[in-house]
Amino acid sequence: MELSSVVLTTGGSVVFFRLVNAAIGKLPKPESAHRNAWKWRNIATSFVHSFVTAIWAVLCFFRQPQMAEDLIDTFSVFSHALVSFSIGYFIYDFFDMVLNQKIGASWELLFHHTVVITCFGLSVVSCHYVGFAVVALLVEINSVFLHLRQMLRMANIAVGTLYRVNSIINLGTYVVFRINTLAWMTRWLVLNRDKVPLLAYTLGSVGMAIMTVMNIVLFYRLLRTDFLKTSTRETKKDKDM
Repeated sequence: MELSSVVLTTGGSVVFFRLVNAAIGKLPKPESAHRNAWKWRNIATSFVHSFVTAIWAVLCFFRQPQMAEDLIDTFSVFSHALVSFSIGYFIYDFFDMVLNQKIGASWELLFHHTVVITCFGLSVVSCHYVGFAVVALLVEINSVFLHLRQMLRMANIAVGTLYRVNSIINLGTYVVFRINTLAWMTRWLVLNRDKVPLLAYTLGSVGMAIMTVMNIVLFYRLLRTDFLKTSTRETKKDKDM
């Protein structure tokens, strides 16, 4: 793939998500979301990225199943475009947070985006590890429910059947598509150490270590907020009866 196509796809993605954000700003939003309209637009834009990317990543392996057997050199224009498209989103979201939020409130995500942009950028420019990057994007299947959870909370719908069902699906897909996928990627990287150059191996290892810590922390927060606190409240109610 030529560098110009990477720049064109990535740049087009940045513009696309800027337009998506602007369009969301013109749509009706819950009354409670008016207190932080920027955050509502940001999360909704992230939801769009996750929804599109989740379907796209699955289609990449459906259209070219042999990519699962060779994550280093095998890829298609379709999968290469997906990784470039996602780089564009992460670049857009990085600057959206820098311009609209205090660094202290978003440093974790800014750091995450920097790692992803670096690793994905190396992949699309070198045309190696595109399959590995597509595997990483399978986590967006969980992100669909993760972002929906944030939107429901902003809309003051943090109770009821809809929120409870989404919480269960969110936690389930978190284990399958985040924790398990990350563990599988780490195992693959270790087993294929001899096939991976030192720079790529170092970037991958550091990236995996960072993502593992971040995912464990986030998993605990989700479990505590959506399940442990709920159980505590229910137990307290039972004692009061």
